[in-house]
Amino acid sequence: MDRILRLLIVVVASAAVALVIVGIGDRILKGVARRRGADPRGSTEHPVLGLVRKCRAPLAITVFVALLLSASVTVKSALGGAYATAAHLAVLVLIASLAWLLSRTVILLTTASFNRFAATASDRARVRRARTRLGMLRRVAVALIAVIAISSMLLTFPGVRAVGASLLASAGLIGIVAGVAAQSSLANLFAGLQIAFSDQVRIGDVVVVDGQYPTGQYGTVEEITLSYIVIATWDERRVVMPVSYFATKPYENWTRNTPRMTGTVFFQLDHRTPVEKLREELRRLLDSTDLWDGRSWSLLVTDTTPSAIQVRALLSAKDADDLFLLRALVREKLVDYLVREHPEALPRVATGPAEDGARPGGAAALPEPKKADDSMNSADGSGRADEGVRLGRRDRERG
Repeated sequence: MDRILRLLIVVVASAAVALVIVGIGDRILKGVARRRGADPRGSTEHPVLGLVRKCRAPLAITVFVALLLSASVTVKSALGGAYATAAHLAVLVLIASLAWLLSRTVILLTTASFNRFAATASDRARVRRARTRLGMLRRVAVALIAVIAISSMLLTFPGVRAVGASLLASAGLIGIVAGVAAQSSLANLFAGLQIAFSDQVRIGDVVVVDGQYPTGQYGTVEEITLSYIVIATWDERRVVMPVSYFATKPYENWTRNTPRMTGTVFFQLDHRTPVEKLREELRRLLDSTDLWDGRSWSLLVTDTTPSAIQVRALLSAKDADDLFLLRALVREKLVDYLVREHPEALPRVATGPAEDGARPGGAAALPEPKKADDSMNSADGSGRADEGVRLGRRDRERG
């Protein structure tokens, strides 16, 4: 009875100490987070403070199990023969809780670092670069923690240690076999690390994959992992591409250095188009919209054919979304302007008879069909009768 009572006292005391330590640590971390990572209002809904709260459970479990293992004499006397099994189970729980706590700590540190950097950085490209690299580092660190924790838990079993020692002798062969079997996974892993630290593509970049625009997939990089990249398209689809694709195949990155873009709008118009007035209307339209960033514009005749001219409007915008909307606006408003003010500028299609036997579009005139003999086509059939008389007279002369 005394042994059970001592065991209960140890358990309750360990739990109380764990709760006290967690409470003190929670207050300290909240203070640090509010000074460095949280917003000025000290909102408890800040992501950093939310992660601090998520660290409470693994910290409490770790402290509690560690205190129980430190009181091994009391626990061993209370459990007797079951102590070895209970101690082994406690070690497994301690390793798992430590891995959990370390993973949460890594996430907390990377999130706080990114929030602090994003609050002071003025270059959005640098912010996207930092977000991509910190996210990749976080995933690698969490994966390493998980692998080490699982390996440590397995090595607590004597049988697994014996198997591990025998496997070390054939590590070279196993490495070759594993490398061949996991070639695709390893390629994606190294490609992910290469992309994260070579700054090829970042979260938030606008890219075109699987071909060139407009036939390829166009969207924004939403997530980068060690094995795949998620691209959010304009129609709210999600295109999942392997990381190795971005390391081995060409793709378009519209925001590699800057999100600013330049686009064109083409018109097929008649030769009588008042180009100068159309240019003035384009400038007036650009000055009246916020979609144009004011960097560059032009309107030029870039080609001509016997039936039409090609007019190109050059536009610039601060990003791809604004450029798409600006091109649509210019296309719509200039066509409406030509319809209202200069209908003669609209392209025409010749449908009337051509002069001098020429066909519309330059085709040669077909020869007219030969007219049939009027005598053969007379309405009363007299032409056909005269022909019969002539044939009869010819037969009599031959006779």
